[in-house]
Amino acid sequence: MSDFQIRTATQAGRIVVSVAGECDLRHRDEMTTVLEAAVQAAPVVAVDLAAVRFLDSSGLHALVSARQAASRRDGVVYVVNATGTVAMVLEMTGVLQLLRPPS
Repeated sequence: MSDFQIRTATQAGRIVVSVAGECDLRHRDEMTTVLEAAVQAAPVVAVDLAAVRFLDSSGLHALVSARQAASRRDGVVYVVNATGTVAMVLEMTGVLQLLRPPS
Protein backbone atom coordinates (compact mmCIF):
# COMPACT_ATOMS: atom_id res chain seq x y z
CA MET A 1 0.00 0.00 0.00
CA SER A 2 1.33 3.44 -0.97
CA ASP A 3 1.08 6.61 1.04
CA PHE A 4 0.14 8.67 -2.02
CA GLN A 5 -1.47 12.00 -1.19
CA ILE A 6 -2.53 14.93 -3.32
CA ARG A 7 -4.09 18.15 -2.13
CA THR A 8 -4.75 21.61 -3.47
CA ALA A 9 -4.54 25.09 -2.02
CA THR A 10 -5.20 28.51 -3.50
CA GLN A 11 -2.32 30.96 -3.18
CA ALA A 12 -1.87 34.41 -4.70
CA GLY A 13 -3.96 33.83 -7.82
CA ARG A 14 -2.79 30.29 -8.48
CA ILE A 15 -3.57 26.79 -7.34
CA VAL A 16 -0.80 24.79 -5.74
CA VAL A 17 -1.16 21.03 -6.07
CA SER A 18 1.01 19.28 -3.48
CA VAL A 19 1.81 15.67 -4.23
CA ALA A 20 3.41 13.16 -1.86
CA GLY A 21 4.43 9.51 -2.00
CA GLU A 22 4.54 7.43 -5.16
CA CYS A 23 3.03 8.71 -8.42
CA ASP A 24 2.45 5.53 -10.34
CA LEU A 25 -0.22 3.65 -12.26
CA ARG A 26 -2.22 2.96 -9.08
CA HIS A 27 -2.75 6.69 -8.56
CA ARG A 28 -2.87 7.93 -12.14
CA ASP A 29 -6.62 8.52 -12.21
CA GLU A 30 -6.67 10.42 -8.91
CA MET A 31 -3.72 12.57 -9.95
CA THR A 32 -5.24 13.27 -13.37
CA THR A 33 -8.60 14.20 -11.85
CA VAL A 34 -7.09 16.62 -9.33
CA LEU A 35 -4.84 18.26 -11.92
CA GLU A 36 -7.72 18.62 -14.40
CA ALA A 37 -9.88 20.26 -11.72
CA ALA A 38 -7.06 22.65 -10.84
CA VAL A 39 -6.58 23.64 -14.48
CA GLN A 40 -10.32 24.30 -14.79
CA ALA A 41 -10.31 26.43 -11.63
CA ALA A 42 -7.27 28.68 -12.21
CA PRO A 43 -5.08 29.86 -15.07
CA VAL A 44 -1.88 29.09 -13.14
CA VAL A 45 -1.22 25.74 -11.48
CA ALA A 46 1.99 24.95 -9.60
CA VAL A 47 2.64 21.29 -8.86
CA ASP A 48 4.83 20.85 -5.78
CA LEU A 49 6.75 17.58 -5.99
CA ALA A 50 8.90 18.05 -2.86
CA ALA A 51 7.41 15.00 -1.12
CA VAL A 52 7.29 12.68 -4.16
CA ARG A 53 9.59 9.67 -3.80
CA PHE A 54 8.76 7.92 -7.08
CA LEU A 55 7.39 9.07 -10.42
CA ASP A 56 6.75 6.72 -13.35
CA SER A 57 5.38 7.30 -16.83
CA SER A 58 1.83 7.46 -15.45
CA GLY A 59 2.77 10.45 -13.30
CA LEU A 60 4.62 12.04 -16.21
CA HIS A 61 1.56 11.56 -18.41
CA ALA A 62 -0.72 13.21 -15.84
CA LEU A 63 1.61 16.23 -15.65
CA VAL A 64 1.95 16.62 -19.41
CA SER A 65 -1.80 16.16 -19.94
CA ALA A 66 -2.49 18.89 -17.37
CA ARG A 67 -0.06 21.20 -19.17
CA GLN A 68 -1.80 20.57 -22.49
CA ALA A 69 -5.22 21.23 -20.96
CA ALA A 70 -3.96 24.47 -19.40
CA SER A 71 -2.41 25.58 -22.71
CA ARG A 72 -5.76 25.17 -24.45
CA ARG A 73 -7.17 27.63 -21.89
CA ASP A 74 -4.18 30.01 -22.16
CA GLY A 75 -3.05 28.83 -18.75
CA VAL A 76 0.13 27.34 -17.39
CA VAL A 77 1.12 24.31 -15.33
CA TYR A 78 4.59 24.05 -13.86
CA VAL A 79 6.46 21.92 -11.35
CA VAL A 80 8.48 23.05 -8.35
CA ASN A 81 10.67 21.39 -5.74
CA ALA A 82 11.43 18.18 -7.63
CA THR A 83 14.51 16.52 -6.13
CA GLY A 84 16.55 13.35 -6.38
CA THR A 85 15.41 10.66 -8.76
CA VAL A 86 12.14 12.48 -9.44
CA ALA A 87 14.06 15.51 -10.73
CA MET A 88 16.32 13.20 -12.72
CA VAL A 89 13.34 11.46 -14.39
CA LEU A 90 11.77 14.81 -15.22
CA GLU A 91 15.04 16.11 -16.65
CA MET A 92 15.91 12.97 -18.64
CA THR A 93 12.48 12.89 -20.28
CA GLY A 94 12.42 16.61 -21.09
CA VAL A 95 9.37 17.16 -18.90
CA LEU A 96 11.29 19.39 -16.48
CA GLN A 97 12.04 21.84 -19.30
CA LEU A 98 8.44 21.62 -20.54
CA LEU A 99 7.04 22.34 -17.07
CA ARG A 100 9.48 24.99 -15.89
CA PRO A 101 8.07 27.88 -13.86
CA PRO A 102 7.16 31.00 -15.82
CA SER A 103 9.80 33.73 -15.82
